[in-house]
Amino acid sequence: MRPGALWLLTSVLLSLLCLAAFARGPADDWALRSGGPGWSVLSAGLAHWNVLHLSGNLAGLAVLALLGRRAGLAPRAALAWLAAGPLAHALLALHPELPPYAGLSAWLHAGVAVATVELLWRPGRERWIGAGIGIGLLIKLLLEQPWGPLLRPGDWWGGATLPLAHAVGAAAGLLCALLAGGLRSAAR
Repeated sequence: MRPGALWLLTSVLLSLLCLAAFARGPADDWALRSGGPGWSVLSAGLAHWNVLHLSGNLAGLAVLALLGRRAGLAPRAALAWLAAGPLAHALLALHPELPPYAGLSAWLHAGVAVATVELLWRPGRERWIGAGIGIGLLIKLLLEQPWGPLLRPGDWWGGATLPLAHAVGAAAGLLCALLAGGLRSAAR
């Protein structure tokens, strides 16, 4: 398999699953809630509140698909990204005041973190690109203040954002990427 192919396939799969979930019906049925059904750890990332929410997340997936394909990210990166989404949602579900949560934002932030770690392990220019992406992600997360109020109303897509999901997604992506890298080192 060519480098970056599994990452691209993962992006396409997530896109198709999001479109199918949106066509199925209201996001509220699939949303993640504190103490909610265990299957919502998987379904919440696929559900979206409206067309603008879905479109924004699909655009984010497209950017990540291009990044991973162009960077030729290893299959372990795609697997780490796939694992990081449900892990982030499972961690979010532990929050006692979690409002209904749906969308790919935690999974997207996890993907950025995984790509960053993968690029940081490379030599030369790619390491610098990874550092730039990582610094940009960290600044974005700090500006969103995930330790503040859970919901931030008035987002561009007509709903509220959950900055904690972005931070937890990035942390889950970082953890899964480091674990995948440790497995890579152990295999050598």
